[in-house]
Amino acid sequence: MKILVVDDDAELAGLVAFALKQAGYFVLQAADGVQGLQLVAAERPDLVILDVNMPKLNGFETLERLRQGGIQTPVLMLTVRSSEEDQVKALDLGADDYLTKPFSPRTLLARVRALLRRVGVEKPLPISSGDVTLDPELQTVRMKGGDAVSLTRLEFRLLQFLVANAGHALPAERLTSHVWGYRGMGDRQVLKQLVHRLRQKLEQDPAQPRYLVTVAGVGYVLRTEPGSE
Repeated sequence: MKILVVDDDAELAGLVAFALKQAGYFVLQAADGVQGLQLVAAERPDLVILDVNMPKLNGFETLERLRQGGIQTPVLMLTVRSSEEDQVKALDLGADDYLTKPFSPRTLLARVRALLRRVGVEKPLPISSGDVTLDPELQTVRMKGGDAVSLTRLEFRLLQFLVANAGHALPAERLTSHVWGYRGMGDRQVLKQLVHRLRQKLEQDPAQPRYLVTVAGVGYVLRTEPGSE
């Protein structure tokens, strides 16, 4: 299940995305309304979390364009604005819910689940890229022609991020930040151990990986088909 977070506050957007990923959702991020509209058109997310105060297009303008374009994807407005006037404006423009900052991750996830239930989509759907299929609900991975293999939460979080960026070399620091959070305990050695465990589940020969490959001086890349770049 795919959720788009549109917010120009990079730190807050990262924390929101992290909470959603921990809950098993596939998360996309945009830094402004223009980029948000582009991602909605290209990715067709199941839910949009939309900030109000943003450059280029604010949240109200972005929401209005979505609805004028016939896109009925559920939208949760996330903003510091708490006045009744702003809430009424958001709902009149087609927002499905309105959550004011500050908020707790538990409250955010409860609102997200409620919205997805309302539109008949509750469970995260499998994510496929090439030979790799992730099941967020069961927390498993299936390689082409193979059986589903269970993953730990950390393994799933790392592989989900790699699948979302398949074919792109990701720095070790970015991977540890995603897996363990901004204040997490991850380091390069712990990441190396996590990659080693994942290779046991992905590769026919973990000693000579064809999917989860080390990029010298950078980090790791996931090739979703053998030999792909």
